[in-house]
Amino acid sequence: MNDQNAIGTYSAENRSFEPSPAFVSRARIASRAQYDALYKESVESPETFWKRETSDLVFDTPWSALSEWKPPHAKWFIGARLNVSQSCLDRHLTTATRDKAAIIWESEPGETLTLTYAALHEKVVAFTAALRTLGVRKGDRVAIYMGMVPEAVIGMLACARIGAPHTVVFGGFAAESLRDRINDCGAKVVLTQDGALRRGNVVPLKATVDRAVETIETVEKVVVLRRLGAEAGSQLRAGRDIDWYDAVAAADPAQGHAEIVDGEHPLFILYTSGSTGKPKGVLHTTAGYLAGTHLTTKYVFDLQDDDVYWCTADVGWITGHSYLVYGPLSNGATCVLYEGAPNQPDWGRFWQIIEKHRVTVLYTAPTAIRAFIRQGNDWPAKSDLSSLRLLGSVGEPINPEAWMWYREHVGKNRCPIVDTWWQTETGAIMLTTLPGASFTKPGSTGLPFFGVRAEVVTQEGQKVPTGEGGLLVLKQPWPSMLRTIYGDDERYREQYWTEIPGAYFTGDGARQDADGYFHVVGRIDDVLNVSGHRIGTAEIESALVAHPAVAEAAAVGRPDDLKGQALVVFVTLKPNQPATPDLKKRLAEHVANEIGKFARPDSVRFAESLPKTRSGKIMRRLLKDIAAGIETKGDVSTLEDLNVLAQLREE
Repeated sequence: MNDQNAIGTYSAENRSFEPSPAFVSRARIASRAQYDALYKESVESPETFWKRETSDLVFDTPWSALSEWKPPHAKWFIGARLNVSQSCLDRHLTTATRDKAAIIWESEPGETLTLTYAALHEKVVAFTAALRTLGVRKGDRVAIYMGMVPEAVIGMLACARIGAPHTVVFGGFAAESLRDRINDCGAKVVLTQDGALRRGNVVPLKATVDRAVETIETVEKVVVLRRLGAEAGSQLRAGRDIDWYDAVAAADPAQGHAEIVDGEHPLFILYTSGSTGKPKGVLHTTAGYLAGTHLTTKYVFDLQDDDVYWCTADVGWITGHSYLVYGPLSNGATCVLYEGAPNQPDWGRFWQIIEKHRVTVLYTAPTAIRAFIRQGNDWPAKSDLSSLRLLGSVGEPINPEAWMWYREHVGKNRCPIVDTWWQTETGAIMLTTLPGASFTKPGSTGLPFFGVRAEVVTQEGQKVPTGEGGLLVLKQPWPSMLRTIYGDDERYREQYWTEIPGAYFTGDGARQDADGYFHVVGRIDDVLNVSGHRIGTAEIESALVAHPAVAEAAAVGRPDDLKGQALVVFVTLKPNQPATPDLKKRLAEHVANEIGKFARPDSVRFAESLPKTRSGKIMRRLLKDIAAGIETKGDVSTLEDLNVLAQLREE
């Protein structure tokens, strides 16, 4: 093996790292042979596999058949009746896990709160009763727009306990985006807080909710957590708003029971950006999602009873749903929940939290890792990271250099790294390397998880030769897959099941090497991945065109060492609008206000016109080349006016 400390210009991707004997000795899956045997069973004898692997979950009525596949619709664990909250909470109350920490909350100012499984169960039951007293029933939708506080998790689990599908909206979204999501699912109740803390500043969540729900008729109640009090400056609106703990105090405690639902009952709707302007409401159901997140959490993170597990994702994203709430809690894990930013008050905060709480498993994003690299090696070196035993990466492909830095400066060359590939739509991890079973490779997401049949294919669906690039598809249904797009089944069919014959098209490009390891290279459609946030180009463009100065706009991504992709927008102005630097700033601010600060363009470029085909379609691939500063090599024969391209390059 080469020198493990060399991180220069070598090809890190060609290297591999075996797990240490000490790690393997405790691993749940401790060899490639064991993985291969389980994988074979999962695809050839799935009934046997899933019956055994879900035996520790709580089913009120066991399933009578494993699955039903009527393309493109799947059902899993047919006949099963259950409630997800019982597997996450109630089942632990008769074991030693009852008094184990479920959530260790760290506020941005440094407060710490620990909730045991018994205490978390008590709070979820109480808030379930509060929601029922407010009129929430099975099938009603509840929107959650909160920061990273324990009550966000409590709200999710209370909704699950009622059988009321929740839609959690990331607290960085602006009022218009929040309104779109609440409107689309017809939420009856909104859960929020007066304000959240971010880098020492107050994020006025309640004020944003007030603007969002002004014209929404379905919203009957807004439940407000007083996180900051007078500092947030929010007021409760009589008749509609109620304080979180006043609602709990007024509730009938007998209403905290778990509603037993069918295995295919909707658990949540989570909106993700699409290549059209309207966000997609990805619908996940109960039994299959629980099985997928439960199993992947157990094996991918090799969870042990004494682990302190920290997934740094926000609950507003699928990673927070699957690997901060449902997967870890169903396994009885101790989870760290951090409210603030990674650089508040300085770039040592993550490492201080790891030292303080003796975190053993860290799951974070390449964007964060690249930001840490820019700040230098001294920050992680200041803290004791010896408690760490496993590292994970999620959200986008991680470049080999960042992978190696993560291994050396955070994992101290002893922690395996699980690079995971999956999507909001898949619900759970699809590709990864199980940490005790086989070697890992910088930049490779590894092998298929149990029950996953992944391939790299041509546009016609033919498998490509080893080492060649192609389109990443999934060849058979899996338990945690999305069931549809809420309220738009035709869009579900068209987006995921028509592109590649007989397969689910992920929208990502990939290749598979001689070891069978997958290397995912990223999106091939018009959805950008900026700092781990998926942003639809159409949503950006729609916001820009809404500005009175803008006639037309196109949004593209350019490679960025820190963010993965930086957002570049090309704008044509209306007549008599001066193309000034000040207008560029105002347009960037406009996008941030309309969608969220994370969507603020990195660059605004004015153009007299945009490159289009004769049919009027904007040729974004040409704009991508211009934004990246590279020569256009593709076919431009369909371009209506070649002068447009020359003018853009000159500018």
